[in-house]
This record gives sequence, structure tokens and C-alpha cells, in this order.
Amino acid sequence: MKVSCFLLFFTCSLFAQDALYFEKKIDSLYREDQFYFGVTYNVLQNKPGRVSQDGFSTGLHFGFLRDMPFNKNRTMAVAAGIGMAYQAYNQNLLISNVDNNFTYTVIQNGVSFKKNQFSFINIDVPIEFRWRTSTPESHKFFRLYTGLKLSYMIFNDSRFISGIGDIKINNNKQFNEFQYGVYLATGYNTWNFYAYYGFNTIFKPEAKFDGRSMELSTLNLGLQFYIL
Repeated sequence: MKVSCFLLFFTCSLFAQDALYFEKKIDSLYREDQFYFGVTYNVLQNKPGRVSQDGFSTGLHFGFLRDMPFNKNRTMAVAAGIGMAYQAYNQNLLISNVDNNFTYTVIQNGVSFKKNQFSFINIDVPIEFRWRTSTPESHKFFRLYTGLKLSYMIFNDSRFISGIGDIKINNNKQFNEFQYGVYLATGYNTWNFYAYYGFNTIFKPEAKFDGRSMELSTLNLGLQFYIL
């Protein structure tokens, strides 16, 4: 009889501990730390006269964000992270360099070419405010994330490729190394609409077109995916 009572008490204790563990696991202070990946269509803003985009200009970005909730339900948070981005722009602005003197002209009508593109690789530091309908039981929820992204250009490249000759330039110092802007990511679960608007110019003031500094900036529109 004593043995039976002991086994019954021991079994009940185990079930109670499992229930407490399960409850603790469900009610734990979860974070939405996430890897992100995005693809965008890049639009040049404030183009000087006669400069136009040609073809599809693609952007790719990825990184990791650390989530820091600040309300009891953990539906509001701030997050900071680090990532990398590749941005390319197909257009008719020809960049050439003679003895480290850069010139910016428009490709004349009738000139046949395969590609005219400038692109760059950035290190990104996103800082964002987060609102979501998340719960401890589910990672599928609506989200609205918005914030500031700081970027530092580690490499740039411009290429003009045609049947009569090519022009290739790496690390043009007249690109603006430091860039910043605001962004928005909103959607449900994995799929989210993404938009980024750059506040400062892609080129430094010394990069001149028709004798004036270019004020080209960027608007990036696309999709962003989050992976826990």
C-alpha cells in the first residue's frame, strides 16, 4: 500500500512538473529575432534632364535583426541589426574617367549598347519600430515595421558595355559612401511589402552633370521576407 501511494504521488509530481514546464514555455518572454531577405525594384529620384532609366534595376538585401519588446503583450518593440545590400541601376548616364577626372554625360540617341549600369554594395544598419499581432503560441501575424536605415558603401562599380568598346570603373570616389533613409515593411507572416526612400544623394557634390551637382536619390520598392 505504501509503495502504491508513493508511485501515485511520484507520477502526479511528474505531471505537475510537466504542466508547469509547458506553461512556462508558452508564457516565456519571447523575442522575434529574425533574419530578413529582400528583393526590390530601384527607382532613381531627382534625375537631371535627359537622364532616364532603362531596363529593370534590381536590389537585394539581407541581414539579422535583434528584437527588443517593450510592452506587456510583446506586440510592440524596437529592433536593431546589421546586413548587406546590393543595388544596381540601369540608365543612360555614361560615366567615364580620364586621368582620374570623371565625366558624366548622356548616351547619345542611336548609340547601341548592351549594358550601362552603376551598382554598389553596402553594409546596412537598420533601426526600427515594430508593431505586430504576435502571440506566444504563433509566429504567424500581421506586422508593421518602420525605421531608419544607415548604409556605408564598401564597393561601387559602373559599366558601359557595347560592341565598339567597354568602360569599366571600380570604386569611384565621387559616389556618396554614407547613405541613409527611411523604410517600411508591412504584411502577414513571411510575405511583406517593402519600401525604402533615400534622404541623401547617391553622388557627392563634385559629381557634375551639365555643370551642376547631381541630386540623384533612390526609391526602392519590393518584397521582404522574415525567417525566425
